[in-house]
Amino acid sequence: MKIYIDLVLFINFGLDFLLLLSVAIILKRKIKMYNILLGSFIGSLSILLLFININSIQLFLIKVITSIFMILISFGYKNIKYFLKNFIFLYINSILLGGFMYFINNQFSYKNNGIVFYNNGLSINLIFLIIASPIIIYIYIKQIKTLKTNYNSYYQIDIYLNDNIINCTAFLDTGNKLKSPYSNKPIIIINESVLKKYSIPPPTFVPINTVTGSYLMQTFKVNKIEIKGIGFLNNVIFGISKNNININGVDCILNLELLEAIK
Repeated sequence: MKIYIDLVLFINFGLDFLLLLSVAIILKRKIKMYNILLGSFIGSLSILLLFININSIQLFLIKVITSIFMILISFGYKNIKYFLKNFIFLYINSILLGGFMYFINNQFSYKNNGIVFYNNGLSINLIFLIIASPIIIYIYIKQIKTLKTNYNSYYQIDIYLNDNIINCTAFLDTGNKLKSPYSNKPIIIINESVLKKYSIPPPTFVPINTVTGSYLMQTFKVNKIEIKGIGFLNNVIFGISKNNININGVDCILNLELLEAIK
């Protein structure tokens, strides 16, 4: 079997470049493209180790050392925390992309007869790298950025309702600017399903305007809530949502003014 060293180096260089670039984007590192290119070139040279007679432990250690040099060349060194975060995300991205390559290659390169698998002679590693790898990395970066944005807005809250403590997952929505026209206090929107097992205080109806129309929202006051990691608030007004809150795993929507009042 013929092995073209220049092609192997090019493939490895392209893969290392994508991985280092994804780390830079996810962690928002301000670095020069020249550094990433140089780091990718250093990483690509590690593929030559496959042609040297060394055992697997030695190969692993050399690869770890090579990845350390890749990180230092690409991102520099500020402190140990900065370095470790870059290093960890490089390996997370490597595992993700490598796992996809392994999965796709097995799907296309092997056929099975029952539980017996055999190679059909087809391999798509090169095609996958050139076409699919940038797409996979792009989707991964986009999802990571979305998760970072969304989950920074998630809070756990305890609602002290009569003699009960109701634990809820809340989402901080800057678009929620609802206030009671009677007390001028901000309103937290809560799913009706959360309150089914509990009796609420006598409600007050507040006129609400939404994109779907206008209606009277049923509101009630609780003596106290705790926003975990933030603090306590007294005499908080909740508004019962007419429709279920369409945010994954969320029971209620916080009002930004409430957090600002605690801070």
